[in-house]
Amino acid sequence: MSETETSNGVPPLSIVAVDDDPDFREYLHAVLDPEGHDLRTAADPAMLWEACEDRLPDVVLLDMKMGEADGKEVLAELRRRWPKLCVIVVTGYPTMDSMRETFKQDVFDYVPKPFSTEDLNRVLGQAAAAFNLGGRPQDRLRNELGRQVRLSRTRRGWTLKDLSESSGVSVSQLSSIERGAHLPSVESLLAIATALDEKPSGWFGSAGF
Repeated sequence: MSETETSNGVPPLSIVAVDDDPDFREYLHAVLDPEGHDLRTAADPAMLWEACEDRLPDVVLLDMKMGEADGKEVLAELRRRWPKLCVIVVTGYPTMDSMRETFKQDVFDYVPKPFSTEDLNRVLGQAAAAFNLGGRPQDRLRNELGRQVRLSRTRRGWTLKDLSESSGVSVSQLSSIERGAHLPSVESLLAIATALDEKPSGWFGSAGF
């Protein structure tokens, strides 16, 4: 592992996590601190604003259900203050409607509780790539295309098998693309985008190309 990468190949990130559950905040420290990430935690929105104003992080992990605090209002305020800040929503019991609503506010991704360490590392790696926090341009593109395909498929409520049947791309290949393991061919990418009624140009744009 180099000084510029964690053991998972993700560059060390500055992260602020806001969650009213102290046990979950401790869990995040246990998961992220050993990887070399700079994690600060906040128990409520006031602590979040203070942390961000003191030193703006690379990523905010936002719990949408925090007792009296309304996660949607917190997200809207984050977008008002720092429009370009990478926000990853972390919450239990996600619904398709809640996902659509949060994505309208330019959320990078949505991680449902409970999640595995691998799930969190994957999303952080994709965020680092998409926001150019580390990695080569082709790595950023590969990760962002995988994320966009997965998000579009999830919004439709499709399984990998559903997308495979509609696009003609095998399940194993789709899984590899979504994980960011390999860059799809132009032919495969067009077939996937057509099946999802999406424009590949938008996916390339989100990766900075």
